[in-house]
Amino acid sequence: MDIRMIQVYCIGGDGTMRGAVKIFEEIQRSKLCVSITGIPKTVDNDIGIIDRSFGFQTAVEMAQQAINAAHVEAESAVNGIGLVKLMGRSTGHIALHATLSSRDVDCCLIPENDFYLEGKGGLFEFLDQRLKQNGHAVVVVAEGAGQDIIPRTDAQKQEKDESGNPVFLDVGAWLKTELKNWWEREHPGELFTVKYIDPTYMIRAVPANATDNLYCTLLAHSAIHGVMAGYTGFVTDAARIRKLVDVSNGPGLVHDHGHALVHAPQASLFCDRQKTVRQKLS
Repeated sequence: MDIRMIQVYCIGGDGTMRGAVKIFEEIQRSKLCVSITGIPKTVDNDIGIIDRSFGFQTAVEMAQQAINAAHVEAESAVNGIGLVKLMGRSTGHIALHATLSSRDVDCCLIPENDFYLEGKGGLFEFLDQRLKQNGHAVVVVAEGAGQDIIPRTDAQKQEKDESGNPVFLDVGAWLKTELKNWWEREHPGELFTVKYIDPTYMIRAVPANATDNLYCTLLAHSAIHGVMAGYTGFVTDAARIRKLVDVSNGPGLVHDHGHALVHAPQASLFCDRQKTVRQKLS
């Protein structure tokens, strides 16, 4: 086999890392003198066991601007709710970290934790209390949250995107409608406003901030030095190297006892917590 390269650098997310594993296995099987390394790149920060991928900090910074705008809009209205939908199909890292950075968010809904609308401990009850106390509220929701409670037709249940993943319905638009219907039902005639902000890909279509610029330099240096030292089949992380196989095993979810969730606002993920408490008591 005529191989004219001795180094392969794979830059991308979890899909790219799975592809890199296949390349690595073929290199090993063919006994080629080629080193391969992965460099984590995804704004979702959902690559398994990687502390941080480049692009994430920039996305969080831009998402915070959307949250700040939602807070201003909600605070300027009577019984105003600012609703922000952020990227995150299977993980809520952007939503959670933007929430922590903002300090203006009352409730953060992410795919890792189930929530419900009606009844004791539900979202509606919580927002009703918040509006009575503060006159406004801000809700951040990741795009993958609540997909199990959004009504779907049989055709929608079978629909797949180009990558073969189930097509997600717009949880932000659905939640906005449900909030309006709830208020009209429970508080007829009273003023109420929902300001819905969906920055979608705007949070990643911007130049990298200083933190990500520096991080890219560190990752690049680590990758090159690792390959030059004779290593192969690894992924660069902040101050460590990881095995490609370990990184490709699954997405990096928000951990229930991780530092970010521990410092989240009391309201964050409240539905799942109260549901768990009720189950234990019963």
